[in-house]
Parts: sequence; C-alpha cells; structure tokens
Amino acid sequence: MKLIIGNKAYSSWSLRGWLACRQSGLPFEEVVVPLYDDAWDRRREGDEFAPSSGKVPILWDGDAVVWDSLAIVDYLADKVGREPFWPADEAARAMARSMAAEMHSSFAALRRKHTMNVRQVYPPVAPDDDVRADLTRIFELWAQARARFGSGGDFLFGAFGAADIMFAPVCTRIATYSLPTPRFAAAYVLAVLQHPFMQDWIAGAQEEEWVIEKFEQPVT
Repeated sequence: MKLIIGNKAYSSWSLRGWLACRQSGLPFEEVVVPLYDDAWDRRREGDEFAPSSGKVPILWDGDAVVWDSLAIVDYLADKVGREPFWPADEAARAMARSMAAEMHSSFAALRRKHTMNVRQVYPPVAPDDDVRADLTRIFELWAQARARFGSGGDFLFGAFGAADIMFAPVCTRIATYSLPTPRFAAAYVLAVLQHPFMQDWIAGAQEEEWVIEKFEQPVT
C-alpha cells in the first residue's frame, strides 16, 4: 500500500489516514507532498491525485484507491478485521461510528479558526462563541463515551480505535491553542498525544522544513 499525505505539521485529514494505516498493522509506503508549494497545482493534476481531485490523504492498494479518511478506516477494517478500529460491543460500536461520522462532518468553526499546527503552542485566547459551542459538543461526546464504554483504558472506548483517530486532530488543536478544557478531557487529550503513533507523527512534523505562513498565525 502507498499513502500520500500532506505536511505533518498542518494536515489534519492526512493525520487521520496515517493513523488508520498504522492502526491496521499493515506495511505501507508513506509519501509526503508539501501543501501549497510552487508545484502544488501541477502535482495535484497527476494521475495519482486524479481520483481525489488533488485532496490528501490518498491510499493506493494495487488498483484500489481510497481518498477519504473515514473511508480509509473502513477499507482497512475490511482488510484486517474491525477489531483494531471499532469496539466489539454492539452499543459501543454504534456510538463510536456515530461519533466518528459527526467528527467527519461537523465542527466547522473549530476547524476554520484553529487550524492544525503540531509544532506550535500559543498562549490562551478566549475562543469565539461558535468555537466554544463546537468544543462543548465535543466534550459532551467524549464524556458520554468515557462514562459508558471507556473504563477499559485511557481512550474514548477503552482501547485506541477509529473514534480516537478521528478526534486526534482536535486534541492537537486543544494543545496548540491552549483551549479551555475540562479535567477529564485534558487527561484524554494527553493520552492521545502520548500514544506512540502520535509521537511518531509529531516527531516527523518537527523534522519538516516546510513552513506555510497562513497556518503559523496565533488566534487574536
């Protein structure tokens, strides 16, 4: 398999696809493509990017191509079994799938106003009301998952899985922008950031030479 991703410092969707590949345990080639550099428009017109219209991540597995992070999770679960990704308990699995889907489609204010940058930590600034509303909903989801199904470990459903993969970029945003976080959520954020896969990703981001100035601005 070959996974094409954007800059590790900034690309939240790439992080999800990459974590899914690591979680699968399958070997894969990692290809990092700098976002928005001088060759970006030309590069994204190439055959490898055509199915996704230039978006990353893109997973190639022979002739099969998958270009959406949640679809990558499902594709890999089909290959290796759902156990690495989804809880065995039916009720827990239903909730985990719903949470992953809501993360996939929601929280636009948090995404837009607090872009991912795993190389920075900015002083706290009070979030806008729409961002605060997104965080409130996220913390509600986390609290419900942890209370109902999280007793077996440090993650949303005990063991690290697809729901944690989908919320991992939220954890980086909370850390980067010093966003207000209740104590239980802060412990979960720390557990995600300290996961070995996340530590590998962050180390890779620190080694990157590329800087995108529009993603290097603190919230004012």
